[in-house]
Amino acid sequence: MSDNEVQLIQQVKSSDKGAFHQLFKKYHPVLFRFIVYRVKDEDLAEDIVQDTFLKIWNIRDTLDPSKSFFSLIAKIGTNLCYDHFRYQEVRVRHKDTIPKPRESYYDNPEAAHDLIVLRGVINKAVNEHLPEKCREVFILSRMEKLANKEIAAILGLSRRTVENQLYRALKILKKQLKNYL
Repeated sequence: MSDNEVQLIQQVKSSDKGAFHQLFKKYHPVLFRFIVYRVKDEDLAEDIVQDTFLKIWNIRDTLDPSKSFFSLIAKIGTNLCYDHFRYQEVRVRHKDTIPKPRESYYDNPEAAHDLIVLRGVINKAVNEHLPEKCREVFILSRMEKLANKEIAAILGLSRRTVENQLYRALKILKKQLKNYL
């Protein structure tokens, strides 16, 4: 190890960014090749090299100028490689238990627009074509998600009447929405 390197490490310990940059320029290429050999992926190797130097900067006050700088960064880089491989192993082992992202309403703008239009058409059909009692039963059943027994209690109707009104509402809506079905 040269006197210049010892001096650079001492300057890095004092938070000298210029000295850190010099060490980075000197050791980046060799550390990059060292890591690429291990991970076989240049993009991943570059990320690990960056993380290695970031860790060096974060622990700069503990650096020992009498010890080999390359040995330190090689050890940190190797540990980061191991961390990456452990992470990948866990992902592979648990890939079937990780939930798959569901398609969102916002992933397909055309379908989202069509859904908004369809809701408008349904609301218009409900408000303009269903008789009042039929509309009340339909809204409580399909929009409020109430059971027929609950609707009957709320509206003071028999359960059979609620079922008949719901059947009637669906029949009318099916006729009104035939172009959308």
